[in-house]
Amino acid sequence: MSLNRQLQLFSSSTLSVPVSGKLIACNPVIDLTATVGDVNVIYVWRGSNQLVSKHTERNQKVDAIKWKEDGQFLAAGWSDGVVRLIGLESNKAVHHIRVAASRDGQPSKIEFIAWARNEIDRQSHTGRKHDGLPDLPWRELVPDEKKHVLDLPHELTFLEVETALPKISPLPLSGGTGDDMFVFSTAASLEFVFRPYQPEDSDNVHVMIAGTADGGIHLSIYDSFVIGTFQHAPHTARGSPSGKGAFQLCGHSSHPKVSTHALLLRPKEGSLTSLYVVPMDLTFIHKSPINLSLLASKTTTLQNLLRYLKQAQSHMISEWKSTRELPGRFLRGVQEDLEKSPKGPVTIVQALYHTVATGHVFPQVKEWLVDSLAERGHKRWDKAVVSGLQNLRSLVHENFLPALERCGIVLSRLLGLARFHGSSDNIGFTASQIEKLLDMIAALTLVSYKILLGVMDELDHFTCFSSWLRMEIDKLASSSAAAEELTEKEATMDNVKVLTYIQRYLMGSPLGVYLGDIAAEEREKDWKVAEENSGISMLELVDQQLKNQEHGKPYLKALPKIDQLVNHLTGKSAIVFKEIAEAEKRSVRFNQAVEISTREKIWRHDVHLCSRSKATESGITTFVTTVPEDDKNKIFFIRTVIPVANGISGTPSSSACGLALPNGATVVDIKFLDDESLLVLSHLKDEQSPALVRIGYQSPTLPYSVYKEGERPHTIDIGGPEMPYVPLFFNAVGFVPIQMEIQRASKTRGELPARVCLLGRDRTVYKTYALPDHFETSSGALARSWTERKSWKQQGEVEEDVVMENSQ
Repeated sequence: MSLNRQLQLFSSSTLSVPVSGKLIACNPVIDLTATVGDVNVIYVWRGSNQLVSKHTERNQKVDAIKWKEDGQFLAAGWSDGVVRLIGLESNKAVHHIRVAASRDGQPSKIEFIAWARNEIDRQSHTGRKHDGLPDLPWRELVPDEKKHVLDLPHELTFLEVETALPKISPLPLSGGTGDDMFVFSTAASLEFVFRPYQPEDSDNVHVMIAGTADGGIHLSIYDSFVIGTFQHAPHTARGSPSGKGAFQLCGHSSHPKVSTHALLLRPKEGSLTSLYVVPMDLTFIHKSPINLSLLASKTTTLQNLLRYLKQAQSHMISEWKSTRELPGRFLRGVQEDLEKSPKGPVTIVQALYHTVATGHVFPQVKEWLVDSLAERGHKRWDKAVVSGLQNLRSLVHENFLPALERCGIVLSRLLGLARFHGSSDNIGFTASQIEKLLDMIAALTLVSYKILLGVMDELDHFTCFSSWLRMEIDKLASSSAAAEELTEKEATMDNVKVLTYIQRYLMGSPLGVYLGDIAAEEREKDWKVAEENSGISMLELVDQQLKNQEHGKPYLKALPKIDQLVNHLTGKSAIVFKEIAEAEKRSVRFNQAVEISTREKIWRHDVHLCSRSKATESGITTFVTTVPEDDKNKIFFIRTVIPVANGISGTPSSSACGLALPNGATVVDIKFLDDESLLVLSHLKDEQSPALVRIGYQSPTLPYSVYKEGERPHTIDIGGPEMPYVPLFFNAVGFVPIQMEIQRASKTRGELPARVCLLGRDRTVYKTYALPDHFETSSGALARSWTERKSWKQQGEVEEDVVMENSQ
């Protein structure tokens, strides 16, 4: 039986923009590749050279990229210390996570990003059969495919009310502020940000780990809920390393069924001669008093809703100001003329009120109406006010109030959780905190309806005023015959509403109580008074201030302001989020580390964590592979067994072995594929031909022995009888890969095989090959050595890349 097998080319691309550095990432579930070109532009490509999207941030450069394991987000670390999550179906950054704090005005560089998924240990899951239940008679009436009994408490816990509500409407493109200016402007991005909670995720926790140049280790869960940032110096059995300063995160691995993660740290200072494997115990995943996935989902949804409210109120204020800006410019000109006049009214309000009541027009007003304002100016005035008020009405009715309703629903769910768990369980927040947030939502709802009523009232009055104003302009500018017709039209005017608009709305809108500016000193003083009245609910306090304002009494002007209330709600919510994060952060432990060192400079490295599957074993096994810089044909494995009990790791024990590539072959790149296979990209020295070697690093034939720090482990040749291989060929004429990405097989979005993704030497050619489902070997080939095989050049007339396979 021939063992030579050709790998199938899955996709091939020639990128129009070369890849910067090592910034390339292959999507785990779709044939998409993200690259960074020109330092600050992220490109997403299909396998057929098709550019899907690109994203850039002004005056920032990309330092790290990584796809989420379900392929939904691309996490990009930028030079401003922020990780931005870019949606799969959008080129917008839908989440912004501050990872690196600014020090001396310059944030620390984001060096590393990784994603992980952990399963929550729960006894009942959605759709799980309860085989222990008796075969009741009523079950015969149920179809066979529905005879399993659902876990009713579990179903009620994850019942989603929000999906029954109408979808939130997109915000206008202009008028927003900050990083979220365009995030909520399209239906696609809204659906991506406010994705409905999936029941199948109820027992999963998605974790993002980011490492910074100053040694920070940042943790976030459920896309964007921040747990916190840690600074950790590893300590081994011999104590903590001295004189090495901070330690940077350079590797990570985890297993879905184990809450202990394996971190790989390197010293920031000096040459890379040592790495440290550090177990990180996320005990809040292993044992949490509350369903972590539900809590993270609701808090993240609340955070996104608050971001949406912030942008909506910014649009509301912008629209209201647009209704005042142009009319204000028109009115200031005539106001100055009236003030300079020695006789007559001194304000435009008095002058127009006089004209409506008597029909007489003062000379300054006539000149302003005919020469300055005229028909064209009136049209601009009318359009600015009418469109602005209508847009404001739509923003309140279609955007702001629906978002407030959803905030209330989420907070009600959190309130129920807080009351259920009480003070005995440390879940990070209390019922009283959530009740205060609900009180703020009620106050905002009150102000929103006040704004809505005010808009409708002002729009009604302005319509009458605008008609009257246009009539006056036409009457003053027309002939006597036309003036008579306009005089007849004047009889149909609602002069009461015209007079009311002139008196109440012309120079200052009542909506300014909610949407106008306020001085910083007055704002701080008012909120200080409000904080002193903590015994009164925010709803009652705001309602009282509005009543005082309506009756002309002194009132706290900051409290009814829509932006101030949103900021207050956001600030108080941030305190709750921080306390939840602190409760989870206290459950993160770093245990005893293992130093990986042969006293040689390390050129390539990777780490992989395997769960110990035997029922009698409890713990994890981590494998670290390294390649020394001065001897690139050597590959060292350090196997570390770490016991884990109740989510807490114990004292590790390590063993090691080494492998040598024959015939002068050198390692180009190295990556773990799964719990059995390591892939090594190498070059033959004499033929300059690239090769991909598959090594079964858990093979019982590998001579693992006790690991001693600072010493090389026992090394054997890959081509010997203990380490046979089988070559697999694929055509790649003139293609010399310099970097490798590995992805496992996926069924998330259709069948996708395990893939090896290779970047060419010119950094523009990118080839993806499908790996076989199983690495089969033949006993007849096991004894063949490397030197007994035909050279790669003799396998065909064209230059071919080789995949060599090692048995287990």
